[in-house]
Amino acid sequence: MSHAHRNARIPGFHRKSPQERLRIVAEFAGLDSATTDRLADTGGLDLDLADRLVENVVGSMNIPLGIATNMKVDGEDLLIPMATEESSVVAAVCNAARQCYDAGGFTTSMSGTLMIAQIQAIDVADPHAARLRVLDRRDDIKALCDGCDPVLLKFGGGFRDVEVRVIDSLGGPMLVTHLIVDTRDAMGANAVNTMAETLAPHIAQWTGGRVYLRILSNLADRRLARAHAVWPLDQIGGAEVRDGIISAYHFAAADPYRAATHNKGIMNGISAVVLATGNDTRAVEAGAHAYAARQGHYGSLTRFETTKDGALSGSIELPMAVGLIGGATKVHPTAQASLKILGVTSAERLARIIAAVGLAQNFSALKALATTGIQKGHMALHAQNIAMMAGAVGEEIERVARILVERGTVRQDVAQAVLQELRGA
Repeated sequence: MSHAHRNARIPGFHRKSPQERLRIVAEFAGLDSATTDRLADTGGLDLDLADRLVENVVGSMNIPLGIATNMKVDGEDLLIPMATEESSVVAAVCNAARQCYDAGGFTTSMSGTLMIAQIQAIDVADPHAARLRVLDRRDDIKALCDGCDPVLLKFGGGFRDVEVRVIDSLGGPMLVTHLIVDTRDAMGANAVNTMAETLAPHIAQWTGGRVYLRILSNLADRRLARAHAVWPLDQIGGAEVRDGIISAYHFAAADPYRAATHNKGIMNGISAVVLATGNDTRAVEAGAHAYAARQGHYGSLTRFETTKDGALSGSIELPMAVGLIGGATKVHPTAQASLKILGVTSAERLARIIAAVGLAQNFSALKALATTGIQKGHMALHAQNIAMMAGAVGEEIERVARILVERGTVRQDVAQAVLQELRGA
């Protein structure tokens, strides 16, 4: 089929079976049978289950699941499942955890399991007075919210508070009502969205305005996970390394260009555990980055300082809206396995562990930057990828990679030349 005549308007595509869809896509894109067969192999995720999780399924994207060792969180030894395609991430957590293990590992806490739903009202004639009218209805609001989810109530969750804000916007003042809801072991999006929907017509009535958006906020700053650890100097290589790490943190705290990459490194660890447990990586990332800018300046999610006896002290605090029930967490077999490996029985425990992983990841990244430079560790693994791209197999991969790193030129053309030399010899 020539590209000029390809048509992406495919009626009824969503009603076809995944196998039929894959056949159509293969024909459309001119995929060979080997590529098509590879897409048809969905690994540990049953094709029918995949088809129920999202729309228009043709296959699955398999990502390596690694295990970080050495983690001690609140006195408990853990193995941490991490789903990621980036090299060095799992090793970084293992190394950071090993270096603070004897000093007690990670200590964590959580501010609660509260989520926020927002209801936006516009064209409110007297927004400040209307704000008070809504606040006066607290008991009615509680009854309406708690009526939405009897199961949540049974588990000790439900409505906790209402806040009303008058926001100056480009379109004039808006009245925004926040429902603060304890969602317990659920991430809580469905629960709070339902409550916002239920409440919306009442808000319109009380304020005399028009209600538009009613949706959760991913800036879950009532659901903060915190972790802290101390790294003794003899474990990390002395005062110079400690000072280098603190200096790198100071750079991130002062400069958004550095902070973006610094926090991305934290999320390498966090998102890997969030993904492994079937939770929403985008929700957690959005909350984290928004929280990093809460003071009007985008900065670091972690802090590093010196203890009174000279050790390195690190801490992290960020929103962590993850759950154990609902969505992929409940039905994806790998997510279920990951939760069993972690042995968690509450969303709060999971959130606290994830925060500790983020701190560990950040420690390792800053230590690498402060010592060898991160490129060196990355290069060794990158060189293996380049060697494979050049056609190296089996034992050759390590040998070619090592030569590339020694020469300091990790490029495919160089890899091909090295491979030919090795094979010629």
